[in-house]
Amino acid sequence: MELILKGFNGEGRYYMSLIIVLGLISLAIIAERFLYIYVRSSKGRAVFMRNVAKLLQAGKVDEATRLAASQTTPLSKVISAVLQNKPKGQAAAERAVDEVYLTEAPRINRYLNLLPALANIAMLCGLLGTIFGLILAFDAVANLPAAQRPAALANGISIVMVNTWSGLAVAIPVLLCHGLLSMQSERLQEEMEEKSVKVMNLL
Repeated sequence: MELILKGFNGEGRYYMSLIIVLGLISLAIIAERFLYIYVRSSKGRAVFMRNVAKLLQAGKVDEATRLAASQTTPLSKVISAVLQNKPKGQAAAERAVDEVYLTEAPRINRYLNLLPALANIAMLCGLLGTIFGLILAFDAVANLPAAQRPAALANGISIVMVNTWSGLAVAIPVLLCHGLLSMQSERLQEEMEEKSVKVMNLL
């Protein structure tokens, strides 16, 4: 623990500062994407589709259209496009679905590609701090008087340990969150395509 504290307070703090900034940026993106993908875009999808299916099976197309128009999720926007344009023909409905999809898919995927880049940069900053710490340690062994070597060597080792740990501590959770968010975003996009086709078939 003492070595870790030295690494935070010593010459390696510049690399640590970069890693912390990258971690905070990643955290902000993850929080924003979680709210959009898991809360705003995913909430109540199953209930919504059951209600739409029941109304369509009962022949209540106008009520299903109003229900879809009252929702703000990407799925409901796709279903609303189908219901509003189906009377104009199959081709018109498909064009409307494509238009909504091209609008909503980028919104779902926004900023996700930044997360792996930030994780990799955090690991590289940790590696840079590690190399810097090794340089200090070897320089201490080679050039300092014997009495000063233990303290200088401990300082270099602390920089190595802290930067390696910090880079990994930021990168691993960011990559994990990126995987979870990407998985859910792909699921939403596939569901948009699947449910739009099913609604067309019900009509």
